[in-house]
Amino acid sequence: MRPFLIWPDRRLQTVAAEVAAVTDETRAIWDEMILAMDTMPGVGLAAVQLGVMQRLAVVDASEARGQAVRMANPVILHASAQMRAHEEGSPNLPGVWAKLERPRAVTVGFLNAEGVPEERDFVGLWATSVQHQIDHLDGKMFFDHLSRTKRAMLIKKALKGMK
Repeated sequence: MRPFLIWPDRRLQTVAAEVAAVTDETRAIWDEMILAMDTMPGVGLAAVQLGVMQRLAVVDASEARGQAVRMANPVILHASAQMRAHEEGSPNLPGVWAKLERPRAVTVGFLNAEGVPEERDFVGLWATSVQHQIDHLDGKMFFDHLSRTKRAMLIKKALKGMK
């Protein structure tokens, strides 16, 4: 399994490339991503977190696990006005978390595991995770949503913890 990139790796700040078509290689990357996500454990993962610069994401916020949604080129089509607060973190900057507010529900368009365009509604933790993964694909980390001061404090704390 590929290791997680560690911030400030420039790839984590780079927009991932669109996926032209879902192939067997794409499916193998998704399988690896699901294994990495379950090993963390986490509720989502973007390919860029493992250094694969493609717009691929997986999310599984189910309690039983094994319900991962595989997405290529995910894009938010609609977001609810109602917000939801949740503690977010990333294996790319381990040991720190921040409470963020994101839309409680989103409708996302993507290519599914068969390479067919799909639209799906995500609510609650599923919606938070999808938005977090799309941020990664756009070269953003969760702490980019914080104020400059809070972001600096969080990064300082994380870097101190990595020593």
